[in-house]
Amino acid sequence: MVHALRETHRVLKTDGLLLDLRPGPVHRRIGIEVDGQHEQLAIMGEQLHDDYAANRAVAEVIQEGLFKPVSRTQFNCNRTMALRDFASWLADFADDRAAPQERLLQTITRAYKSRSKRKKIVVKGPLVLKVLRKAES
Repeated sequence: MVHALRETHRVLKTDGLLLDLRPGPVHRRIGIEVDGQHEQLAIMGEQLHDDYAANRAVAEVIQEGLFKPVSRTQFNCNRTMALRDFASWLADFADDRAAPQERLLQTITRAYKSRSKRKKIVVKGPLVLKVLRKAES
């Protein structure tokens, strides 16, 4: 990732901005919302090492003087979906931890099917937006 950031620096105009928008490195919380009432059911145990590696890469190019931090904002991102979409969304986090993911899917499916009213699955997690300015070469 450091190489990609160096390449970004190379092609950006003088004083250009780099927007770094990524999920915050925290485990997402999954619940069901029924008639506006949210019930948290589980916390994902996804691997966060890629998130930490990306943070280290950004810190490295700042330390090298390629970019200067302008601002940082963190805000909540709530993803809502129907049960039929949840399994494919969860598959994006596939790794060697298939058993915990299958248990999570079963937990959410059971809870979802037990609710008779209008409902939706809500996945909560923060997004972090960092604005960096290209430093003079």
